Amino acid sequence: MKFSILVAHFNNAVYFKDCYESIIQQTYTDWEVIIVDDCSEKEEKDALRELIRNDKRFFLYENETNRGVGYTKNKCIELATGDVCGFVDPDDALTHDALEKSIKAYSNQNIIGTYSRFYICDEHLTVQKLFPHSGRIKNGSKNFFNINFEIAHFFTFKRDQFINWNTIDETLSSSVDQDLYLKLYERGEFVFINKSLYLYRIHSQGVSQNKGKKEKLYKNWHQVLYNTLTRRGIKVLYNTDIQQISRLPDFIFKKQNTLISRFFRKITRTIDNFYREV
Repeated sequence: MKFSILVAHFNNAVYFKDCYESIIQQTYTDWEVIIVDDCSEKEEKDALRELIRNDKRFFLYENETNRGVGYTKNKCIELATGDVCGFVDPDDALTHDALEKSIKAYSNQNIIGTYSRFYICDEHLTVQKLFPHSGRIKNGSKNFFNINFEIAHFFTFKRDQFINWNTIDETLSSSVDQDLYLKLYERGEFVFINKSLYLYRIHSQGVSQNKGKKEKLYKNWHQVLYNTLTRRGIKVLYNTDIQQISRLPDFIFKKQNTLISRFFRKITRTIDNFYREV
């Protein structure tokens, strides 16, 4: 199976050096990299071109104008030629076996998506801790909304299961990954890879660190959840009309994090941690 690594890039050439190194060191070798640049500054694009210019497995495309992350990620998927795709943010990196472990999971033909654990790193990509919320989920539940972020990096998916049925909402300026996960979740089964395959970098320029953008991020997350409920034909959630719920992330989190639900989730994670691959 061919793997398409997808990179939506905007002014991140300095950090992309680490991403690039992690890609060329993959133990699985049948891959391509599709980079779509969303109208970065000239110096950034020049640095990107220089880094990848001698490797024909890297393909760089450019938006004529700044179109946003939703459009750019859709274009990445559209341009990919692989059977399986996975997004890597340009300021993050993969473990050396990320593609190999992910591809192996597709030996089960019912699987259309995989996701793993991931490391939270500092600005220099030094591992600080393991993201604590990754874990197994129940497939096929109308009330699964990834509200606890069990599904996160490194997420991969069968390209034909998405491009033939849906697209990422291009009106979103954030939460596009959640939009992708939940739409694919409705198409088939996911499998959890109980190993860290991704390094997530925390730095001052990241969206999650920008206080001014956090409320917009929340609004986008609310919109993703509202659209998910609408797609699934859910008009009443936990005995409440969804039109009356102004803050869906808070509402769903509270309903799905009762004492008993947290208890059972903790047991599941304890078991997962026992069998986790180092």
